[in-house]
Amino acid sequence: TENITAGYGRNVIISNISLTADVGTITTIIGPNGAGKSTYAKTLVGILRTQTGSIKVNDHDITKMPGHLIPRNGLVYVPQNDNVFVNLTVRENLEIGGFAAKGDTSERMVEILDAFPDLKKATGKRAGNLSGGQQNLLAIARSLMVDPTVIVLDEPTAGLSPAYTDVVWNQIELIKNTGTAVLVVEQNVERALSHADFVHIFVAGTNHLHGSTAEIAKHDLAAIFLGRAEVAQS
Repeated sequence: TENITAGYGRNVIISNISLTADVGTITTIIGPNGAGKSTYAKTLVGILRTQTGSIKVNDHDITKMPGHLIPRNGLVYVPQNDNVFVNLTVRENLEIGGFAAKGDTSERMVEILDAFPDLKKATGKRAGNLSGGQQNLLAIARSLMVDPTVIVLDEPTAGLSPAYTDVVWNQIELIKNTGTAVLVVEQNVERALSHADFVHIFVAGTNHLHGSTAEIAKHDLAAIFLGRAEVAQS
Protein backbone atom coordinates (compact mmCIF):
# COMPACT_ATOMS: atom_id res chain seq x y z
CA THR A 1 0.00 0.00 0.00
CA GLU A 2 1.08 3.58 -0.62
CA ASN A 3 -0.09 6.53 1.48
CA ILE A 4 -3.40 4.96 2.58
CA THR A 5 -5.75 7.24 4.48
CA ALA A 6 -9.09 5.82 5.62
CA GLY A 7 -11.67 5.83 8.39
CA TYR A 8 -15.38 5.99 9.11
CA GLY A 9 -17.14 8.82 7.34
CA ARG A 10 -15.21 12.00 8.04
CA ASN A 11 -13.47 10.41 11.01
CA VAL A 12 -9.95 9.60 9.79
CA ILE A 13 -8.43 6.62 11.63
CA ILE A 14 -5.29 5.87 9.61
CA SER A 15 -3.17 8.40 7.72
CA ASN A 16 -0.66 7.92 4.91
CA ILE A 17 0.10 4.27 5.64
CA SER A 18 2.68 2.75 3.33
CA LEU A 19 3.50 -0.93 3.83
CA THR A 20 4.89 -3.82 1.81
CA ALA A 21 4.32 -7.52 2.49
CA ASP A 22 6.53 -9.81 0.43
CA VAL A 23 5.61 -13.32 -0.65
CA GLY A 24 7.16 -16.04 1.48
CA THR A 25 7.36 -13.81 4.54
CA ILE A 26 5.37 -13.04 7.67
CA THR A 27 4.77 -9.33 8.25
CA THR A 28 3.12 -8.31 11.51
CA ILE A 29 1.40 -5.10 12.54
CA ILE A 30 1.53 -4.34 16.26
CA GLY A 31 0.65 -1.32 18.32
CA PRO A 32 -1.55 -0.07 21.15
CA ASN A 33 -5.33 -0.38 21.10
CA GLY A 34 -6.93 2.19 18.83
CA ALA A 35 -3.83 2.58 16.68
CA GLY A 36 -5.71 1.70 13.48
CA LYS A 37 -4.45 -1.85 12.92
CA SER A 38 -7.83 -3.44 12.20
CA THR A 39 -8.98 -0.38 10.27
CA TYR A 40 -6.02 -0.85 7.96
CA ALA A 41 -6.84 -4.54 7.47
CA LYS A 42 -10.47 -3.75 6.63
CA THR A 43 -9.37 -1.10 4.15
CA LEU A 44 -7.22 -3.59 2.28
CA VAL A 45 -10.23 -5.74 1.42
CA GLY A 46 -12.76 -3.02 0.65
CA ILE A 47 -14.81 -3.12 3.86
CA LEU A 48 -13.65 0.47 4.28
CA ARG A 49 -12.77 2.70 1.35
CA THR A 50 -9.58 4.67 0.97
CA GLN A 51 -9.68 8.45 1.03
CA THR A 52 -6.18 8.64 -0.44
CA GLY A 53 -3.54 6.21 -1.57
CA SER A 54 -3.40 2.93 -3.47
CA ILE A 55 -3.47 -0.82 -2.79
CA LYS A 56 -1.68 -3.19 -5.14
CA VAL A 57 -1.32 -6.97 -5.29
CA ASN A 58 1.26 -8.26 -7.75
CA ASP A 59 1.46 -4.70 -9.13
CA HIS A 60 -2.27 -4.85 -9.93
CA ASP A 61 -4.25 -1.93 -8.49
CA ILE A 62 -7.23 -3.13 -6.43
CA THR A 63 -7.91 0.15 -4.62
CA LYS A 64 -11.40 0.77 -6.05
CA MET A 65 -12.26 -2.86 -6.73
CA PRO A 66 -15.56 -4.21 -5.32
CA GLY A 67 -14.88 -6.27 -2.21
CA HIS A 68 -16.30 -9.51 -3.60
CA LEU A 69 -13.78 -9.43 -6.47
CA ILE A 70 -10.69 -8.83 -4.33
CA PRO A 71 -10.13 -12.53 -3.38
CA ARG A 72 -10.00 -13.44 -7.07
CA ASN A 73 -7.22 -10.92 -7.43
CA GLY A 74 -5.01 -12.50 -4.80
CA LEU A 75 -5.88 -10.92 -1.43
CA VAL A 76 -7.96 -12.59 1.29
CA TYR A 77 -8.92 -11.51 4.80
CA VAL A 78 -9.73 -13.43 7.97
CA PRO A 79 -11.48 -11.27 10.59
CA GLN A 80 -11.00 -11.80 14.30
CA ASN A 81 -14.67 -12.49 15.08
CA ASP A 82 -17.58 -14.21 13.33
CA ASN A 83 -15.19 -15.76 10.84
CA VAL A 84 -16.94 -19.09 10.13
CA PHE A 85 -20.46 -20.20 9.18
CA VAL A 86 -21.38 -21.94 12.41
CA ASN A 87 -24.36 -23.89 11.03
CA LEU A 88 -22.35 -25.35 8.15
CA THR A 89 -19.89 -28.22 8.29
CA VAL A 90 -16.16 -27.86 7.89
CA ARG A 91 -16.40 -29.12 4.32
CA GLU A 92 -19.25 -26.75 3.49
CA ASN A 93 -17.27 -23.81 4.88
CA LEU A 94 -14.38 -24.73 2.62
CA GLU A 95 -16.71 -25.06 -0.36
CA ILE A 96 -17.95 -21.52 0.24
CA GLY A 97 -14.36 -20.35 0.34
CA GLY A 98 -13.88 -21.88 -3.08
CA PHE A 99 -16.76 -19.97 -4.67
CA ALA A 100 -14.47 -17.02 -5.37
CA ALA A 101 -12.02 -19.24 -7.25
CA LYS A 102 -12.27 -20.10 -10.90
CA GLY A 103 -12.87 -23.70 -11.97
CA ASP A 104 -13.04 -26.91 -9.98
CA THR A 105 -11.72 -26.56 -6.41
CA SER A 106 -12.00 -30.21 -5.33
CA GLU A 107 -8.25 -30.81 -5.63
CA ARG A 108 -7.56 -27.63 -3.73
CA MET A 109 -9.81 -28.83 -0.91
CA VAL A 110 -7.83 -32.05 -0.66
CA GLU A 111 -4.62 -30.03 -0.41
CA ILE A 112 -6.08 -27.77 2.27
CA LEU A 113 -7.39 -30.65 4.38
CA ASP A 114 -4.04 -32.42 4.14
CA ALA A 115 -2.40 -29.22 5.41
CA PHE A 116 -4.88 -28.86 8.29
CA PRO A 117 -5.02 -32.28 10.01
CA ASP A 118 -7.33 -31.04 12.80
CA LEU A 119 -9.91 -30.07 10.19
CA LYS A 120 -9.45 -33.22 8.14
CA LYS A 121 -10.61 -35.23 11.14
CA ALA A 122 -13.75 -33.12 11.43
CA THR A 123 -14.95 -32.48 7.86
CA GLY A 124 -18.55 -33.45 8.69
CA LYS A 125 -18.74 -31.54 11.97
CA ARG A 126 -20.59 -28.24 12.18
CA ALA A 127 -18.25 -25.31 12.59
CA GLY A 128 -20.23 -24.12 15.63
CA ASN A 129 -19.23 -27.31 17.44
CA LEU A 130 -15.50 -26.74 16.94
CA SER A 131 -13.26 -25.20 19.57
CA GLY A 132 -12.29 -21.55 19.22
CA GLY A 133 -8.87 -22.52 17.93
CA GLN A 134 -10.31 -24.95 15.39
CA GLN A 135 -12.73 -22.27 14.18
CA ASN A 136 -9.83 -19.90 13.59
CA LEU A 137 -7.99 -22.61 11.67
CA LEU A 138 -11.11 -23.22 9.59
CA ALA A 139 -11.42 -19.51 8.79
CA ILE A 140 -7.78 -19.48 7.65
CA ALA A 141 -8.21 -22.68 5.65
CA ARG A 142 -11.36 -21.38 3.94
CA SER A 143 -9.56 -18.22 2.82
CA LEU A 144 -6.78 -20.32 1.28
CA MET A 145 -9.21 -22.09 -1.05
CA VAL A 146 -8.58 -19.38 -3.68
CA ASP A 147 -4.79 -19.92 -3.49
CA PRO A 148 -4.13 -16.25 -2.65
CA THR A 149 -0.97 -14.21 -3.03
CA VAL A 150 -1.47 -12.58 0.36
CA ILE A 151 -3.56 -13.48 3.40
CA VAL A 152 -4.46 -10.86 6.01
CA LEU A 153 -5.13 -12.23 9.50
CA ASP A 154 -6.70 -9.98 12.12
CA GLU A 155 -5.58 -11.23 15.56
CA PRO A 156 -5.86 -14.94 14.71
CA THR A 157 -4.90 -16.11 18.22
CA ALA A 158 -6.97 -13.70 20.34
CA GLY A 159 -8.56 -15.54 23.26
CA LEU A 160 -6.87 -18.86 22.54
CA SER A 161 -4.96 -21.02 25.01
CA PRO A 162 -1.16 -20.95 24.76
CA ALA A 163 -1.20 -24.48 23.33
CA TYR A 164 -3.61 -23.61 20.53
CA THR A 165 -1.84 -20.32 19.94
CA ASP A 166 1.20 -22.46 19.09
CA VAL A 167 -0.90 -24.54 16.70
CA VAL A 168 -2.18 -21.48 14.86
CA TRP A 169 1.23 -19.87 14.58
CA ASN A 170 2.74 -23.13 13.34
CA GLN A 171 0.06 -23.18 10.65
CA ILE A 172 0.89 -19.58 9.73
CA GLU A 173 4.54 -20.59 9.32
CA LEU A 174 3.48 -23.39 6.96
CA ILE A 175 1.43 -20.96 4.89
CA LYS A 176 4.43 -18.66 4.60
CA ASN A 177 6.54 -21.57 3.39
CA THR A 178 4.14 -22.18 0.48
CA GLY A 179 5.17 -18.79 -0.95
CA THR A 180 2.22 -16.78 0.33
CA ALA A 181 2.62 -13.33 1.84
CA VAL A 182 1.19 -13.39 5.36
CA LEU A 183 0.16 -10.11 7.00
CA VAL A 184 -0.83 -10.53 10.66
CA VAL A 185 -2.41 -7.95 12.97
CA GLU A 186 -1.19 -9.12 16.38
CA GLN A 187 -1.64 -7.86 19.94
CA ASN A 188 0.92 -10.22 21.44
CA VAL A 189 4.23 -8.44 20.85
CA GLU A 190 6.33 -11.41 21.97
CA ARG A 191 4.61 -13.70 19.48
CA ALA A 192 4.95 -11.13 16.72
CA LEU A 193 8.67 -10.81 17.28
CA SER A 194 9.10 -14.59 17.56
CA HIS A 195 7.50 -15.40 14.22
CA ALA A 196 7.65 -12.34 11.97
CA ASP A 197 10.22 -11.46 9.36
CA PHE A 198 9.14 -7.81 9.31
CA VAL A 199 7.29 -5.71 11.89
CA HIS A 200 5.31 -2.47 11.61
CA ILE A 201 4.30 -0.53 14.71
CA PHE A 202 1.16 1.56 14.32
CA VAL A 203 0.70 4.48 16.70
CA ALA A 204 -2.23 6.92 16.48
CA GLY A 205 -3.11 5.87 12.96
CA THR A 206 0.40 6.14 11.53
CA ASN A 207 3.09 3.62 10.62
CA HIS A 208 5.33 4.87 13.40
CA LEU A 209 8.22 2.42 13.06
CA HIS A 210 9.01 -0.47 10.76
CA GLY A 211 11.85 -2.80 9.93
CA SER A 212 13.13 -6.33 10.30
CA THR A 213 12.35 -8.17 13.52
CA ALA A 214 15.95 -7.76 14.69
CA GLU A 215 15.83 -4.01 14.09
CA ILE A 216 12.52 -3.54 15.87
CA ALA A 217 13.66 -5.59 18.89
CA LYS A 218 16.38 -3.00 19.59
CA HIS A 219 13.80 -0.32 20.43
CA ASP A 220 11.99 0.36 23.69
CA LEU A 221 8.63 -0.99 22.55
CA ALA A 222 6.94 -0.46 25.91
CA ALA A 223 7.77 3.24 25.74
CA ILE A 224 6.48 3.47 22.17
CA PHE A 225 3.22 1.75 23.10
CA LEU A 226 2.75 4.10 26.05
CA GLY A 227 3.50 7.16 23.95
CA ARG A 228 6.65 8.08 25.82
CA ALA A 229 9.12 7.81 22.95
CA GLU A 230 9.57 9.55 19.66
CA VAL A 231 11.24 7.18 17.21
CA ALA A 232 12.45 8.00 13.73
CA GLN A 233 11.45 5.71 10.89
CA SER A 234 13.96 2.93 10.22
